[in-house]
Amino acid sequence: MIVSKFGGTSVADAAAITRVIDVIVSKQASQPVVVVSALGGATNVLLDLAHKAAGGELLVALQLVEQLRDRHLREVHALLDGSKEAEELALDISASFDELAHLAEAFRTLGYLTPRSLDTVAALGELLSSQIVAAAFRHRGFPAVWVDARDVMKTNDSFTRAEPDVDRIALAAQEVLLPLLKQGKIPVMGGFVGSAPGRVTTTLGRGGSDYSASLIGAAIEATAIEIWTDVDGMLTADPRVIPAAQLIERISFDEAAELAAFGAKVLHPATIAPAVQRGIPVFVFNSRKPDGKGTMIAFDAPRLPVRAIAGKRSTTLVKLRSSRMLLAPGFLRRVFEVFETHRTSVDVVTTSEVSVSVTLDDATNLGAILQDLAAFGDVAVERRSGIVAIVGAGIADGSRAIADALIALGPIPVYMASLSATGINFTLVIDDEQVVPAMQRLHAAFFEQPS
Repeated sequence: MIVSKFGGTSVADAAAITRVIDVIVSKQASQPVVVVSALGGATNVLLDLAHKAAGGELLVALQLVEQLRDRHLREVHALLDGSKEAEELALDISASFDELAHLAEAFRTLGYLTPRSLDTVAALGELLSSQIVAAAFRHRGFPAVWVDARDVMKTNDSFTRAEPDVDRIALAAQEVLLPLLKQGKIPVMGGFVGSAPGRVTTTLGRGGSDYSASLIGAAIEATAIEIWTDVDGMLTADPRVIPAAQLIERISFDEAAELAAFGAKVLHPATIAPAVQRGIPVFVFNSRKPDGKGTMIAFDAPRLPVRAIAGKRSTTLVKLRSSRMLLAPGFLRRVFEVFETHRTSVDVVTTSEVSVSVTLDDATNLGAILQDLAAFGDVAVERRSGIVAIVGAGIADGSRAIADALIALGPIPVYMASLSATGINFTLVIDDEQVVPAMQRLHAAFFEQPS
């Protein structure tokens, strides 16, 4: 059994969905479970219309509802070619958008959105795309069955960032997915979407479709998890920043997780965890080039000083200085409890005897955080910072990689530097506008030198 997940660009339109069918048909002997994202860009539009409705722009919101309705119906008719199922599915989809329009009117009346209502809206993209893909399989004569993700992906009720309940997911997968696979069926379900007790709709957060695929793979004890996207695999850098980026054919779980956490957009950072726990290899392929080599993510990979370069912009640097920190047991614990209280994760951390500096991805609760931190000492903030990460399992193995990285940066100022506890990630905090030049310099130094 395998799990094959297709991202938004891989199911963006009828032509892309046809390629998905061709890929899966070639893998039928492997008993695939298909997990799909919303049609490319649909989730952004759904969230946008919800916010516009709550902000009083009801007419604009309703126009977006109609645009999405037209787009989904267009792909249904292109794929199902006027069949009876096309008519039935079109009616169901249209009814879903009628309900969405009513929700928009309610948001306008209330004037605000709750996390629960946002999840109800955001989940629609995956619920509809998975029904369309399943119907397209059947129209081509293949035994696909649509599975409502809410019947399998069980979570808590932390809306917009729901936490999966692994035990309940495993039980649901055995009850819902395994019987279909034994019957020779192809289950098709949406990623990203789940349900809390009472079958209340939840989502796993942005990028959660990858996470869904990995959780399902672990639940059914799959032999492989495939992530199908619009790039050839994991690369030595973001190809939009570094056109000379090279394919990584094999990478370790730890390295892949570090790259994902520090800006590599091929994988959601949480994707790796369930696969690691079960020892399931993850493959990244390009849905437009199904015969390509792709990238294999596994426990073992050649040990290199530098595997890839990643960058992340628009981060916030928070610096706390306090003489009370010197030789004070429990001081840092109390400081980090502030971030826990405000549900804000910390990326990079450096400390000295009387100071601690951290970077934040999400500055939503920054005001409250700064207010609480002020009780410990003097606080300073740099709002336009960036991070560059040099990732490689052998970066700390006595090689010159760290020195070479600093030399390659030349005149670019470095404000923080941190070698991870695992010794596979050397992270540098720099100015936001220097992230791209820094990545270019580092990639040239490690991957573009003549051999």
